[in-house]
Amino acid sequence: MSSVLDQRPAPTTTGPRPVPQRRRTRALALPEARWALAALVLFLIALPLKLLDAPVGVWAPLLATTYLTGGWEPGWQGLKALKDKTLDVDLLMVVAALGAAAIGQVLDGALLIVIFATSGALEAVATARTADSVRGLLDLAPTTATRLLPDGGEETVAVEDLKVGDIILVRPGERVGADGQVLDGASDVDQATITGEPLPVAKQVGDEVFAGTVNGTGALRVRVERDPADSVIARIVKMVEEASETKAPTQLFIEKIEQRYSIGMVIATLAVFTVPFAFGSALQPALLRAMTFMIVASPCAVVLSTMPPLLSAIANAGRHGVLAKSAVVMERLGQVDAVALDKTGTLTEGTPRVTDIRPLPGTGLTDDTLLTLAAAAEHPSEHPLARAVVDAARERRLPLPEALDFVSVPGRGVSGTVNGHTIEIGSPARVLPSPVEVVQEVVEGLEDAGRTAVLVLCDGVPAGVIGTADRLRPDAAATVAALTELTGRTPALLTGDNERAAKHLAEQVGITDVRAGLLPQDKVAAVRRWESEGRKVLVVGDGVNDAPALAAAHTGIAMGKAGSDLALETADAVVVRDELAAIPTVASLSRAARRLVVQNLVVAGVFITALVTWDLIATLPLPLGVAGHEGSTVIVGLNGLRLLREAAWKNPLRGGTARANAPADS
Repeated sequence: MSSVLDQRPAPTTTGPRPVPQRRRTRALALPEARWALAALVLFLIALPLKLLDAPVGVWAPLLATTYLTGGWEPGWQGLKALKDKTLDVDLLMVVAALGAAAIGQVLDGALLIVIFATSGALEAVATARTADSVRGLLDLAPTTATRLLPDGGEETVAVEDLKVGDIILVRPGERVGADGQVLDGASDVDQATITGEPLPVAKQVGDEVFAGTVNGTGALRVRVERDPADSVIARIVKMVEEASETKAPTQLFIEKIEQRYSIGMVIATLAVFTVPFAFGSALQPALLRAMTFMIVASPCAVVLSTMPPLLSAIANAGRHGVLAKSAVVMERLGQVDAVALDKTGTLTEGTPRVTDIRPLPGTGLTDDTLLTLAAAAEHPSEHPLARAVVDAARERRLPLPEALDFVSVPGRGVSGTVNGHTIEIGSPARVLPSPVEVVQEVVEGLEDAGRTAVLVLCDGVPAGVIGTADRLRPDAAATVAALTELTGRTPALLTGDNERAAKHLAEQVGITDVRAGLLPQDKVAAVRRWESEGRKVLVVGDGVNDAPALAAAHTGIAMGKAGSDLALETADAVVVRDELAAIPTVASLSRAARRLVVQNLVVAGVFITALVTWDLIATLPLPLGVAGHEGSTVIVGLNGLRLLREAAWKNPLRGGTARANAPADS
């Protein structure tokens, strides 16, 4: 029977695949930028007219319009906040400008409005740049897909209109429209945008493909397995956007203090005006000094000190395939001083292969029969070892009967009914009630060779042992070394695997603290014990059995490629591209962000203290006070945006490694 794929003509173009471009928001597309530009133009027109003593009727309307265009939006927002019993510093800036105008300092007040509006525009542009880096991920996914109809025809539909179960055709060179499973065809798919793999991956019937990845030279018929709104790309964008909307503890603390500070500042401003005026000072100098004090004492730079560095770090990490789910997570990542790593799927590639099939004497089973029973029982499981067993059966083209009454117990194994027999599969220490000498001999032989042994029980009786081996990630040893340097403590290995296999792998990567044969609750207990000692533990894992430890840890990171849905949902951050080396990098990026927050707070504090002292002791000119206040705001904003640069990811701690003050291994 001819395939639908065979009926389609070859593509007419075979040029290089398009490279998605990150969208940039034009500055003038932002209302804040347009209003600031209007205020600046009006001020620059009015300034020479005022200095050249032109008639008041010529320059006064221009300055009045400057006040209106530059100050109406922050003033309106401030009034709405005041209605909710919140004192907004933006409103105080507008009041200060109007106060300056009321005592005849019209030009100085207009300058304040212009600089204030320009500062707000720069902040809006910076925020838009961060949002662009997130929205640019959407460019990876196509907008349309070719859906196949039941009558053999096809139609072009918007990707968002696809439904689970639809069949789509992906021609050579096209981007896959939705996450799904290959039903027909074979091709090499470039999925570097999702997993970070440098080479195209061979895809055939039964394999999973992701939305936004690029098909190679073959045509694929794909069944949609996940709603487009829940595709990997969509989840990336959603998680990063949600992270951008959260506030870190430092920011929440600053905002809590801001309200009390603002009220205190208003009271202090009234005192700066009334005290000199009560002792005989003229109205205009007293009011001008009070307006200048209100401007320079405003905590705008303090408020802006925290979120730009953290949001920039979130956006930069997202571009490199690490999703921090909130600003809280990005801040906490830099606090970790101990790391616990899972083995399978974390330090290893998570794609183990069956190396040995050992039916036990007296069972009468052949290699193929044992593998068939094991693969049928493992087929519904998502564990990497289960996939290895199933893949081995497929390679031998063994038919897999359906497994009934399937049960999966994290950390123990699976069970099901296959051809009327109850099949149990799992770690020998977990599924075998009492030691059996022949089983122990086979298991010890495999484990001594660095294999992971999986015991198969048939109706409660040992039937055979399957040996598997997983490949160590190329960057595992370098990652362990980087984490050791970062935290001052060698990471620990927490695994449900046998002790021999765990120690064999640990020796290769430089880990000395090995905890093997652990159930999920054992991993949680280890993490909580470290936490009780005052450590802030980072747990890195990928499977269902890692989810409790990920949730219990100070911070949890899931490996996205091999990670289970439960682990991905439980973790605080996800390494989508499956690059283990990204973990110490993102932790260093978090520390760089925290360092920039401290820098910003120091800059803001120095400016406020210096300008307030100048205004109280001497006479601070209003234009200079405006320039100092707004200049400090711009400085801290731009300082935070440094982490958006590519260099910030490659070398986040250029100023030196920020190492936690932790003791040596214990």
